[in-house]
Amino acid sequence: MALEYCFSTVPFQIIYKKLITMTLSNKQKQHLKGLAHALKPVVQLGGNGLTEGVLAEIESALGFHELIKVKVPTDDKEEKALIMDAIVRETQAVKVQSIGHILAIFKPSDEKKIELPKR
Repeated sequence: MALEYCFSTVPFQIIYKKLITMTLSNKQKQHLKGLAHALKPVVQLGGNGLTEGVLAEIESALGFHELIKVKVPTDDKEEKALIMDAIVRETQAVKVQSIGHILAIFKPSDEKKIELPKR
């Protein structure tokens, strides 16, 4: 009875979306890298690092643009890698590319603004 109640109060779509991880072929990644080349960073982390507010802003930008760049200005390579991995994990986006302090990520929205090539 308790198990049934638990499943009836949590929408299946939310659970299902959390389990989906998108994988891109090399051709699709190359296409996204080409599109990301001309983009400027939409979000830049400040002195407080990765906060809930920054994550909310990244989510919002991903919902609107699908493909964005995030600037992570830190000198420590390990810290930068951890922050970039946390952004990808928390937003459930796909890491397209990271060069220096810039991370390019992609997350398709319901409106499919970016058309990916076939695999």
